Amino acid sequence: MTAMLTASPSELLYKAASKAAGRRRSVALRRLPLIIGLILLGIAILAVTFAPLLTSAPPNKIDVLNPLAPPLTPGHLLGTDQFGRDVLSRILYGGRIDLAIAFGATSVTLVGGTIIGLVAGYFGGKIDNVLMRIVDLVFAFPFLVLTIAIIAMLGPSLFNIFLVIWIVSWVAYARIMRAQVIVAKKQQYVLAARALGYSRTRVMLRHILPNTASAVIIFSMVDAIGNIGLAAALGFLGLGVQPPTPEWGTMISDGQNYMLTAWWLTTLPGLAIVFVGVAFSLIGDGLADVLRPGDR
Repeated sequence: MTAMLTASPSELLYKAASKAAGRRRSVALRRLPLIIGLILLGIAILAVTFAPLLTSAPPNKIDVLNPLAPPLTPGHLLGTDQFGRDVLSRILYGGRIDLAIAFGATSVTLVGGTIIGLVAGYFGGKIDNVLMRIVDLVFAFPFLVLTIAIIAMLGPSLFNIFLVIWIVSWVAYARIMRAQVIVAKKQQYVLAARALGYSRTRVMLRHILPNTASAVIIFSMVDAIGNIGLAAALGFLGLGVQPPTPEWGTMISDGQNYMLTAWWLTTLPGLAIVFVGVAFSLIGDGLADVLRPGDR
């Protein structure tokens, strides 16, 4: 206190400005992973959207004169596969499928699992018991084994990949959301909303959900990476998107017999998966800081 009283006004202003600048740098550094992740994901989305502008070769066009052409071959920037199909074109067009799975499948499970967890956590009792027993039933089976079993019964196709993710993946969101709601409904703002006579729907959607949704949103970024990996794994096993439709996992599977002689057939689609996975991972890390700054 004595130091503050003896300090000159200019020194006090300098210290205040330094603290404010430090806080701004701290906020900027915390948001940096989110910004980088969004940029990387934006690049991937733009690349697959404007694939016809980035490559002139259709993904299934066969060049019989250039099978297994290495990268930087004239007319084939990333080379060709064993049938002479352009690898760059197949990566870009295959990315449309993998990103559609990441966004489409994940968004449905996010919404569905969040609603089920919200209802179970808020109402409790028999409703909670019934919903959680269904969750336990799904969790009782290993995820990949259950996925392969369902795909084997329904048959390999793109729609069935979406369907199996919707059937299996919502349970994680339901558990996370239920735990958040059980804690939140005991908070003062929820008790005050009930005392004011607000309906259960209003309390859940306008008071509890905005304060608990951050956990499932952050988890959805990790789940999106997992769904891309699942699609690639199913494609590698021959249970995913069927040839000749390009998909990153299928491309890796097709090129596994040429790993020593044509490394680009497996390496480049794998790098595409890593690129998108890093983007979602950085976004999830950035959202954890932005949506839950108090946890740091």
